[in-house]
Amino acid sequence: MSSKSRRSTESAGTFYLESLGCAKNQVDSELMIAALERAGWSLAPDAESAAVLIVNTCGFISSAKSESIETGLGFKARYPGKKVYMVGCLTERYRESLALDMPEIDGFLGNQDPAGVAALVGEAPAHGARRRASRLYERTHLLSFPGSAYVKVAEGCGNRCTYCAIPLIRGDLKSRPREEVLEEIRGLVARGIREVILIAQDLGSFGADRAAGSGRAGHPGSAGLPGLLKGIHALEGDFWVRMLYIHPDHFPNEIIAQAATDKRLLPYFDLPFQHASPPILSAMGRRGEPERNLELVRRIRAELPDAVIRSTFLVGFPGETEEDVERLLDFQHEAALDWLGVFAYSREEDTPAHAMGRRVAKVEAERRKGRVELAQVPITEMALDRHIGRTLETLIEEPFPGEELSLGRAYLQAPDVDGLLVVHGSHAPGSVVPVRITRRNGVDLEGKVERGRAHV
Repeated sequence: MSSKSRRSTESAGTFYLESLGCAKNQVDSELMIAALERAGWSLAPDAESAAVLIVNTCGFISSAKSESIETGLGFKARYPGKKVYMVGCLTERYRESLALDMPEIDGFLGNQDPAGVAALVGEAPAHGARRRASRLYERTHLLSFPGSAYVKVAEGCGNRCTYCAIPLIRGDLKSRPREEVLEEIRGLVARGIREVILIAQDLGSFGADRAAGSGRAGHPGSAGLPGLLKGIHALEGDFWVRMLYIHPDHFPNEIIAQAATDKRLLPYFDLPFQHASPPILSAMGRRGEPERNLELVRRIRAELPDAVIRSTFLVGFPGETEEDVERLLDFQHEAALDWLGVFAYSREEDTPAHAMGRRVAKVEAERRKGRVELAQVPITEMALDRHIGRTLETLIEEPFPGEELSLGRAYLQAPDVDGLLVVHGSHAPGSVVPVRITRRNGVDLEGKVERGRAHV
């Protein structure tokens, strides 16, 4: 298709936004969409039919940086007559150098003010009707599957893990006021959202910055995660609350009892342990000890027998030896984590680890990654098998193409990172149905809606 015929399919005053990276980036993208619509722009279904193209970039690790750059340049190459803007984390960190190295791109914006994208793109064509002003966190479009929404409760991070570029990209921890978060959740539930997913770089640190500002450093109290969950407990409505990313060094023990009391608070805990060798944990800037982390796993499971625990491991960190990997494998076996993501170390400039010696070769880091992943397969399979025969409330996400099947998730499955639940029959996306689990297929479960129980 020629560039002339491409332009003929465009509708003036329309934009398309490609969102890359993590769930926190997704929330930023949703805020950008709302800001642009308030300014009179209209969201197009694809890049082909949009007049303006926006890439919300990720700059966390090298592969994400490459994907962001390739996406921006790819848009410009395919649609040379369209305006292409790059925004978000990569441009926050490298805005000046990107502007010099990528003159093809029409403009850049960081991640500190998602609503600023409207000023970057400029005025919508005259026929675009401006929408009423809305609250900062009111989103017109949610990019999740129906029935689910992320709520970002904090920005940035106060931890200083030596391998991590997040503080360079998003700054120090900045928690939102509790009442503001609760108001947002009320609004989402009123819109029919059935799963509220609380996210931050470290949920366990939520409110710590506000406590420090009030002279109560280290004691967030009612401003912390337990206080936020207490406020959510008081809200009316039929919805789940899922918590993602709680740094084990900052895990608030009170939330275990809260999950036992409020059945809407899912017993799903994402605890990024990263490693289990004390020398490597110390070099990573993490204070936790392997035995203390194992004790946390035991405590959660003792008080919440249905608890599901996910973690991430980072292998190939500078100085890591075969003995360190063996310690990690021992920890993995002992913890018997339900879900595990394994990553090979990515050397990021301006982080403390960047200057560390005794680097592990990339090919060796990938070999160790594969070894840990292989060891996890029977652990996850055994964890999933315990759900066979149970009836689990399941949030339907989408139909399975070409078959009388639906795809959904139960409490044990977070979006994008865990397996799915394949449900027999066609069910409305966004609905919650009781599903009796009949079998496991790899990392997915399969089941049928239990007769005699109504759809929700």
